[in-house]
Amino acid sequence: MMSLTRSALLTAAVLPALLAASGCGGPADTPSPASPQAATPAFNDEEIARAGEAIRADGLKAHIAILSDDKMEGRLPGTAGEELAVAYIRDAYQELGLEPANGDSYEQPVPLVGITGNPSMALKVTGGGQERTFRYKDEFMGFSSREQEKVEASGELVFVGYGTVAPEFDWDDYKGMDVSGKILVMLVNDPPLPDESRFGGKAMTYYGRWTYKYEMGAEKGAAGVIIIHETEKAGYPWSVVAGSWAGEQFSPVSADQGAGRLPFESWMTGEAAAELMTMAGQDLDALKAAAATEDFVPVPLGLSASISIENSIRRVQSRNVAGLLPGTDLADEWVIYTAHWDHLGVSDPVDGDAIYNGAFDNATGVASLLDIARAFVALPRAPRRSILFLAVTAEEQGLIGSYHYADNPLHPLAKTAALINMDGMNVLGQTRDVLIIGLGNTTLDDLVTQVAATQGRTIKGDMEPEKGFYYRSDQFPFAKKGVPAIYTDHGIDYVDRPEGWGLEQNALYTRANYHKPSDEFDPGWDLTGMVEDTRMLFQVGLLAAQDDAMQQWKEGTEFKAVRERSLAAGGGR
Repeated sequence: MMSLTRSALLTAAVLPALLAASGCGGPADTPSPASPQAATPAFNDEEIARAGEAIRADGLKAHIAILSDDKMEGRLPGTAGEELAVAYIRDAYQELGLEPANGDSYEQPVPLVGITGNPSMALKVTGGGQERTFRYKDEFMGFSSREQEKVEASGELVFVGYGTVAPEFDWDDYKGMDVSGKILVMLVNDPPLPDESRFGGKAMTYYGRWTYKYEMGAEKGAAGVIIIHETEKAGYPWSVVAGSWAGEQFSPVSADQGAGRLPFESWMTGEAAAELMTMAGQDLDALKAAAATEDFVPVPLGLSASISIENSIRRVQSRNVAGLLPGTDLADEWVIYTAHWDHLGVSDPVDGDAIYNGAFDNATGVASLLDIARAFVALPRAPRRSILFLAVTAEEQGLIGSYHYADNPLHPLAKTAALINMDGMNVLGQTRDVLIIGLGNTTLDDLVTQVAATQGRTIKGDMEPEKGFYYRSDQFPFAKKGVPAIYTDHGIDYVDRPEGWGLEQNALYTRANYHKPSDEFDPGWDLTGMVEDTRMLFQVGLLAAQDDAMQQWKEGTEFKAVRERSLAAGGGR
């Protein structure tokens, strides 16, 4: 476990000095944000390059080291780790001279309910004279988002394929069956169809996400949903499920106290699911094959399941942290940068380490956010549009902080010209390429292509579209509301590395470090690629801030119509 040499670095008293040391100069050595005025003259190459030099490896490393230090306790919302992380980001904004974005506050309250299920829970399955009890964490992960101290769920088990109802793809796994009161067993991801015009081909659609499957189960009135885990289709191993869903889980505070959610939400290992199907006289592989056909019909398994979950409940006031650089003639339109500050906190130990530091995920993104803010402040004058730097909470709990902002924006979304999200930056050196997750969606792609070309780099699409990354990070809630949003990922073609090395490193991180205590800061990281990527995103945002027109969704994208309705209703240009 990495620890700072001087614990005093985390105190508010020395934060200003720390920020200066890490490359976050304050108002004394950088221009103050400009007040609204006439149109800002175009920035020349020298001005942009000079401002971009504010983004440096030493500053990024200092941010990452502090945000992922053990004293941050894994930055779980509602803990001392949140207080430290929010204070660090807020003080950084203030030192840079950014204005509070929420009236006189840098914080946007995000009310959460934290629910911790008793790990002694067990899933009991009976039928046909048989009985089997599945073990928590080893064979299944179960939880309830209902704000109740005790939740009991029981019902007949029904296999519903992929649990998907997609009218635009002429697909319905339920075929009109009444599954109210049942516990539904389903597969993760989309149906693997040979016709690539349906469900995005190889790329996962939102129908493949576990969040959708629980939402649809609740809409159908089910008593519970069990998702069968498969590493390749989920995009991560079972250890990630066990680590991520253990301990306290957060949900938005709702008027019905979660009554609209499923009583029982769960995952099950593939091995345990195969045993379950054997109990039912079924073969899991045969059921998978049937589920991949459009004439699939739900299969009652002739078994019943029951579970009792005892919950510890608390209300938490978490925070998004928002700093604003006002623009000039187009100040009423905003460009937003986002990165999530939260991680998984302190949970079950792995090799004796219980702190889930989240250095790569996502101290790196917050570090880039802060240094991009520093670069904007280092410009000789403010850009035309205002720039919002938004560090959001509870991404690891289902993008809650970004959903909260999208539902309660600090400025109308119709006046939001573009959003740029950062989640997991490059810590392994320079690349010859840049990945755009969701390539082809927005005109922001063209700006990334333009800037990357000046760095001698090429653009590629998502190398693992089946993992559904576009739906797994903070740009998605904004996209659903119609805001043109982009999420870039580090490239895979590393300078001075053999072909395929980048993809091997991605797979190694997912297998060994993703959502594990081992995601820790490494002083030996090569941040030359992160510097290049962060400078690129600074320039992309600057181009979006200076352009006469706001960014747009491209023809044929699912969010274009939403944007057009938003602009018509909200007075956007």
